[in-house]
Amino acid sequence: MSETNADGLVNFEATVTSIFYTTPSPGEPPFVAEGDNVNEDTIICLLEIMKCFRSVTAGVKGKIEKVLVENGTMVEKGTTLMLIRPDK
Repeated sequence: MSETNADGLVNFEATVTSIFYTTPSPGEPPFVAEGDNVNEDTIICLLEIMKCFRSVTAGVKGKIEKVLVENGTMVEKGTTLMLIRPDK
């Protein structure tokens, strides 16, 4: 699901072709924002596949450096969704 790039950031990628959501529902605040600290089990987004929603966790302890995809965007498997700076 993720791979560390040359800058030491974890490329958090979509595991399936789906719709990427940053919020639990319209009008709600995002699960995470740039600069937020996360743990391995922190929910960072939802992926929708054929009307089924899957909560996705960070899988790494660190800080959200950049959210690369807009809420509600269709993404393909392997698309980098966020960059996370892992704690050392």
